[in-house]
Amino acid sequence: MLADDMLGQGREGTDLAQYVAAFDAMRAEGGNLLIVGELAGDVVATYQLTFISGLSLKATRRAQIESVRIAAPFRGRGLGAAMFADAEARARAAGCGLLQLTTNRARERAQSFYEGLGYTPSHIGFKKPL
Repeated sequence: MLADDMLGQGREGTDLAQYVAAFDAMRAEGGNLLIVGELAGDVVATYQLTFISGLSLKATRRAQIESVRIAAPFRGRGLGAAMFADAEARARAAGCGLLQLTTNRARERAQSFYEGLGYTPSHIGFKKPL
């Protein structure tokens, strides 16, 4: 599902070993959840949730949601909203007072979706390849 969109097609790979190694590292680090949605035995959705302790906002613990994906045949059926409701519940249960995300500027439909769920584009994000 990571490669099943306009951006992922050019940046994701086919070597599963690197993804397995990343999954193992996520599991070893702690504070990471990889949530997988199944329907009739098929994987139809996924997201990663990372819990972050910090000092700002009066030491508010936050959750970062990443790699939100819905399999193409299942888009538009409410699975995305259900996944975000699940992420919010997990974040609250982990003591988080904020759920944050970033999205690529090219993902205009995703941005509208996030705003429809009550998220606000309150920050400007920067990235630098290392």
